Amino acid sequence: MSSQATPTFYQSLAAGGLAGTAVDLLFFPIDTVKTRLQSSQGFMRSGGFKGVYKGIGSVVVGSAPGAAVFFCTYDTLKRTLPLHADYAPLTHMISASLGEVAACSIRVPTEVIKTRTQTSTYGPAAQSSLAAARLVLSREGVRGFYRGFGSTIMREIPFTSLQFPMYELLKKRLAKALDRPLAAYEAAVCGSFAGGVAAALTTPLDVLKTRVMLDLRDPTKQAHPSLAARFREIYTLEGPRALFAGVVPRTLWISAGGAVFLGMYEWAVHSLMGNTV
Repeated sequence: MSSQATPTFYQSLAAGGLAGTAVDLLFFPIDTVKTRLQSSQGFMRSGGFKGVYKGIGSVVVGSAPGAAVFFCTYDTLKRTLPLHADYAPLTHMISASLGEVAACSIRVPTEVIKTRTQTSTYGPAAQSSLAAARLVLSREGVRGFYRGFGSTIMREIPFTSLQFPMYELLKKRLAKALDRPLAAYEAAVCGSFAGGVAAALTTPLDVLKTRVMLDLRDPTKQAHPSLAARFREIYTLEGPRALFAGVVPRTLWISAGGAVFLGMYEWAVHSLMGNTV
């Protein structure tokens, strides 16, 4: 984006919703493979390469509002935080982190339903997102939809703290080198690189998040292990490689997805602002 204009709240809302829906639908099969690789029951027992679109219903419902909330928060805070321009990376880090916290209020329930449907956690009792949602509600109540909220936040804050300052820095450097505002596809390249690096480095946190969401034990009858205990258990029983389960598909889909997500956002927001890209 040019430095002369910034998107309004509603422009961020619309562009963010469009970008989130586009990337989640396009790369859903890769996300399914990644989730099954991270499942404690194993890749093949979770479904292997079959039914890679299982769980897509929850993404259709939750993707647009989750991404829209993120970008509204991110763009608003990036514009209004009272920090000097010299601290731009810190501004981007804080804005992105708080944007993720806000988005997770929508994203986590859809993630719970998605991961359990992708891995056939409920077996034949829930072959669709709607059936899985009904089972979560009947067995765990509303709290069940927020299983793994803390571990998701613990994954997203480091991820966005790496991705968005890197993304903004790359855009700034590239625009300076080209001596003009970036086109959407050029911003997409910056997003792809930043997303891929952040995804690879935060894979252990993603594994923890997946394991928590797939844990069906009743917390009122059996205490759940802490995140630190889960980490030690995976490391001790399955080895360090298990903490990087799914790193290749995660890095690939977020790298490619980052290009689509941020490139689509830049294109949409420029279009809404009446700029050419």
